[in-house]
Amino acid sequence: MFAAATKSFVKQVGDGGRLVPVPSLSEADKYQPLSLVVKKKRCFLFPRYKFTSTPFTLKDILLGDREISAGISSYQLLNYEDESDVSLYGRRGNHIVNDVGINVTGSDSVAVKASFGVVTKHEVEVSTLLKEISSRKINFDHSLIRQSRSSRKAVLCVVMESIRTTRQCSLSVHAGIRGESMRFHFMDEQNPRGRDKAIVFPAHTTIAFSVFELFIYLDGVFDLCVTSVSKGGFEREETATFAVLYRLRNILFERNRRVMDVISRSQLYLDDLFTDYYDKRFSMTDISLKEGTHIRVNLLNHNIPKGPCILCGMGNLKRETVYGCFQCSVDGQKYVRLHAVPCFDIWHKRMK
Repeated sequence: MFAAATKSFVKQVGDGGRLVPVPSLSEADKYQPLSLVVKKKRCFLFPRYKFTSTPFTLKDILLGDREISAGISSYQLLNYEDESDVSLYGRRGNHIVNDVGINVTGSDSVAVKASFGVVTKHEVEVSTLLKEISSRKINFDHSLIRQSRSSRKAVLCVVMESIRTTRQCSLSVHAGIRGESMRFHFMDEQNPRGRDKAIVFPAHTTIAFSVFELFIYLDGVFDLCVTSVSKGGFEREETATFAVLYRLRNILFERNRRVMDVISRSQLYLDDLFTDYYDKRFSMTDISLKEGTHIRVNLLNHNIPKGPCILCGMGNLKRETVYGCFQCSVDGQKYVRLHAVPCFDIWHKRMK
């Protein structure tokens, strides 16, 4: 009966599907802000999830003894009074009958009356909580973490808001038949026993709640899934390995792109040099032929092997030469390799 009333409350209040009805009166005190619940999918035939309460709070599964000082704000939500007729042939009617065990002989419907009065909403300040947990890590030795981690269907959630009553409330169920001029025609003349049931529960009872899922990484860091798009759970070994390989791939790709970019710029620079040389070859003079200038030599005559030209041998093609200059030096080497034409003249033109 309590579950039927809380489901009806959530259905009417709505809140975009985030609110979850409290399933049992005996567990109502376990759905307080920052409490932990386990979310499990029933099976592939039922899209709805089942929430199971736990005796733990978020602080219990974190390393360290520091308390979580996130503030909890509260305000009045609404005044809730509801009376509804439920057919015994529907799923909800069958659930109520099985839940409260009333006598339905000769009845086709049940009337449910829920008087919650003024209810209040208590919610955690999300921004403050995010700052509090930014440097905290999960304790993987905690029994709740071990048990939840072993199940691929279990997702740990934190209660972020709860809706509570403010006064003593009552729920009543009456079985009867639908009349033409009145809602129900109770067969008082027969006075059947067990046709009416009522319960009274105390103030400050939680009737609905909402949660944020937790996504826990292998190193103990965790995220609070503040949107419905992000999903909670535990990072798996294969997922972590794939993520590392993916990051390495991106690093190698970026490094290769930069190398190719440098090579491309070098090649363009060399192409510009050669173009400039050949376009102005008639206005240039062969500096090596002037008196007192550097002289082209065959390095093989000095037991120096063939190697890449210092100008055009650094691009995509390793252009090699046997010629060079002993009057020039680079990086401590007492000679430089230069093609006889045009690299020798271009090099010394730049040196001037």
